[in-house]
Amino acid sequence: MDTSDVIFKMAFSFLKKRPHANFLREALSEGITPEQFFTLPTKELVSKLGISADNEFGTLAREEALSKARQEWEVIKKHNISPLFLLDEDYPSRLAETYDAPLVLYKLGEADLEAEHIVAVVGTRKPSPYGVEYCNRTINDLSIYFPDMTIVSGLAYGIDAVAHRNALDKELVTVAVVAHGLNMVYPSANRNLAKEIVRKGGAILSEYPFGTKPFAANFLARNRIVAGLSDVTLIMESKVKGGAMSTANYAFQYNREVMALPGKATDELSSGCNHLIKRNKAHLFETAADIIESVGWQPLDLQINPQQRNLFPELEGDNKKIYEILQKVGDPMQIDHLVQLSGIPVSKLLGLLNELEFDGIIFRHPGNRYSVS
Repeated sequence: MDTSDVIFKMAFSFLKKRPHANFLREALSEGITPEQFFTLPTKELVSKLGISADNEFGTLAREEALSKARQEWEVIKKHNISPLFLLDEDYPSRLAETYDAPLVLYKLGEADLEAEHIVAVVGTRKPSPYGVEYCNRTINDLSIYFPDMTIVSGLAYGIDAVAHRNALDKELVTVAVVAHGLNMVYPSANRNLAKEIVRKGGAILSEYPFGTKPFAANFLARNRIVAGLSDVTLIMESKVKGGAMSTANYAFQYNREVMALPGKATDELSSGCNHLIKRNKAHLFETAADIIESVGWQPLDLQINPQQRNLFPELEGDNKKIYEILQKVGDPMQIDHLVQLSGIPVSKLLGLLNELEFDGIIFRHPGNRYSVS
């Protein structure tokens, strides 16, 4: 690794006016290397960039950024932190596709950020038992079919911590994106969790230099990295104005898959998820099978016992027809509607529904309504 090259690249994050990702791409396309950005005379630099001479990229500002970058490099080397620079080969490609990707990403740990299956799991800091149960169940079921999967979250209280811990329990790699420098862990109660994440092959990521404190605005900015690293973002529980909603919105903007766990209309902790579904910003999911089908992944060819394989029931004939109708509709369905869509006589349909319910493939709701369980 060329030390001087690393320092020039890291210096971008210390400029008072940080250039955004598209600005950097444009500069590189004009043939301006990071070294030239920090060493060219100001007049020549602004001329090449096509910007006003009255700017914050003057000689003094750039020299100050370089000085801070040299200090940062010495510190992070001692703590085994790797700086990843936008447009370099080791920068995560999914994140690099986003318009507002951080120019520098600091990484502590060995996680592969190019893993084939990466899932973001986020939600409220004060989840209900329902949210915790579904978070654990979903990660567990996904891990059966994708033991190579990586779980990304934000190391916060609540759903974030549940997701990280469950991933570790299932021997999955998990990545925590934080809103401060890698010299600390916030909240401090998750310090041991952070250590375990790194020890078990995961990583802690931040766009902020060593020593940066966890300011409120940083948490919202952090959420774009969680979404940008991932193929799909799962919202487990969230209020309409919950922090997880910003992660969902970033994922939606990036044209990534967003899926939300539905809840009761009267449940405030599900109001955000229900809002996303209603606004067509997220697909509804109830099982891992819903997620796999929506994302279009092909489960790995593994030896899975029959009980686990019930995630994707192998049905034939009328049973298969009923299951596919219920799965497509999603909402609990009345028997008369199911008769119309399936063409199966009601006398026969009742027996098939009882059989599918007994096998745990469908669920009967009050009022004799049925859905995929």
